[in-house]
Amino acid sequence: MKDTEQTGTAGPDAPSPAATVSPAAAEPRPARASVPAGVDLAALRRRTTAVLVASQILGGFGVATGIALAALLAADVSGSEGLSGLALTASVLGTAVLSLPLAALMSRRGRRPGLMLGYLLGAAGGLVVVAAAVLGNFPLLLLGMAVFGASSAANLQTRFAAADLAAPEQRARAIAAVMWATTLGAVLGPNIAAPAGRSVSALSERIPETAGPFLWAAVIFLLAGLTVGVLLRPDPLLTARALAAGPAAADGGPDSGPDRGPDSGAHERSLRAGLAAISASPQARLALAAVALSHTVMVAIMVMTPLDLDHHGADIQLIGLVISGHITGMYAFSPLVGWVADRLGRYSVVLGGVGLLALAALLAGTAGGNHAQTAVGLFLLGLGWSGGLVGGSALLTDSVPPGDRPAAQGLSDLAMNASAGAGGALAGLVVSVAGYGWLTALAAALLVPVVLLAVVTAPHPAKGTGPDPG
Repeated sequence: MKDTEQTGTAGPDAPSPAATVSPAAAEPRPARASVPAGVDLAALRRRTTAVLVASQILGGFGVATGIALAALLAADVSGSEGLSGLALTASVLGTAVLSLPLAALMSRRGRRPGLMLGYLLGAAGGLVVVAAAVLGNFPLLLLGMAVFGASSAANLQTRFAAADLAAPEQRARAIAAVMWATTLGAVLGPNIAAPAGRSVSALSERIPETAGPFLWAAVIFLLAGLTVGVLLRPDPLLTARALAAGPAAADGGPDSGPDRGPDSGAHERSLRAGLAAISASPQARLALAAVALSHTVMVAIMVMTPLDLDHHGADIQLIGLVISGHITGMYAFSPLVGWVADRLGRYSVVLGGVGLLALAALLAGTAGGNHAQTAVGLFLLGLGWSGGLVGGSALLTDSVPPGDRPAAQGLSDLAMNASAGAGGALAGLVVSVAGYGWLTALAAALLVPVVLLAVVTAPHPAKGTGPDPG
């Protein structure tokens, strides 16, 4: 692929990753690592992707099952509908905060321990939520929801694990394949919530039906953790480091230790190193902005659209169809988005995602009582989010040295969830004061920094390298 045919630029996977890329240079594209004798890299990539897809289906299923009735459970336990939104807020904040320690663990020990811990914490959080429901303890419920958020952090990190072993020209597709698996859980989870609640309450009258899905989610997370622990061998991150170091480093086996790789001893694998790596790379800064702001725009508009539809006479069934169309836009087309990102470049997909998000804000904000227009806007909102997340995640992986990637990726997920949490919280205030139209306009304005960063850092490919080497 033309992306890999750059001249005069060493990518972060090259044996000497210390080089930085000027804004005028083409996007960094890692050099192909030599494959040690006896390692069928193509087969290993397929197997790793299959395991990650399986764990993502389980993880997404567990999250969607649990949160489907979270607001109702919070209202029952707290006795106030006004406090019902705090349950999901606690989960989002938990996802953001727990992304950091999970990323640090992955940086030191590999993807498998970090993903396993994320799912185990998610299971523990689900059990705490059930206990809080039985005891009628609202603060304990919020604590459980925060720990439950670790499962979402693991789901998010899975997309980066898929990129560890992927060829540079196939990274976006690997990320997108894992994201697509979330579609199954997002669709099936809410439909299982009600039967899950009834089945658990039948076992014990003390457990409310609205708490039952969390018990099911805990079991599902245990299965996801078991899948990762047993089948994700060798560890993709440690294997990628060993491959980047060459045959000599892989003699002891790609899973022989976390300090293997060309950056061993040269990089402090810490969150500070990840922040420094992002700060040092204009492309990484663009990637971080694209991921965080695309997610914030999507969440801010999505959470308030049901209320706007209700104000314009839509019934619950229609609102559900609009949100289902939105979720379809988010995940169903991610393989196509990944393919485009690998073929045309990361910049093209990031800017395309920004354009779709802006168009979605315009359509939704001016729809009024035109529910079909709102539905189209929400579908495009999901599709634009997919472009920002897939393109931005692939660009971030391309732009950061291998030893610093887990930490930088963890910081990306922290920024993504923290900014979206703030955006979701402020969205209600904006709508109550100024209206839904102003919310969509302000959300679209958040995309301006992404466009400016893209213009400043835009690559200038050499003749014959194509329109967008990223």
